[in-house]
Amino acid sequence: MAEGTTNQAKEEYGRSGQDRKIRVLLTKSRMDAHDRGIRDVAKELSNAGMEVVFTRYALPEEIVKTAIQEGSDVIGVSCSTGGHLYVTERIQDCLEKEGIKEIKVIFGGIIPDVDVPKMKERGVVGIFGPGSSVQEIIRAITE
Repeated sequence: MAEGTTNQAKEEYGRSGQDRKIRVLLTKSRMDAHDRGIRDVAKELSNAGMEVVFTRYALPEEIVKTAIQEGSDVIGVSCSTGGHLYVTERIQDCLEKEGIKEIKVIFGGIIPDVDVPKMKERGVVGIFGPGSSVQEIIRAITE
């Protein structure tokens, strides 16, 4: 993403009135070598003033456990090889089991349009495919 894009996103994020940095856990849910996108998103969110923790290849239960341990406000999952509906269900089940309602969940990657409503019904606040802008992701995180 271009430098101007990062600066614009940082300005938008700075206007949101947050007193502390938003903590974002970014992860991959399965063995998936397609990690360029999530690495770019991690860099851009960090450049926009967010604190980013990046893990790789975690199971849904491990994702939620890590999010709790890290004090995350957001869980971002990259999924490019399928399994996104299962991962959505398991993450939301784990959050519910822990009594956590305040952690937002977003997804990125190759998500078929037909699955988007199912994921949103289950509580996913943003789904971002290839070409999504950092501003769109930041808006989903900060709204």
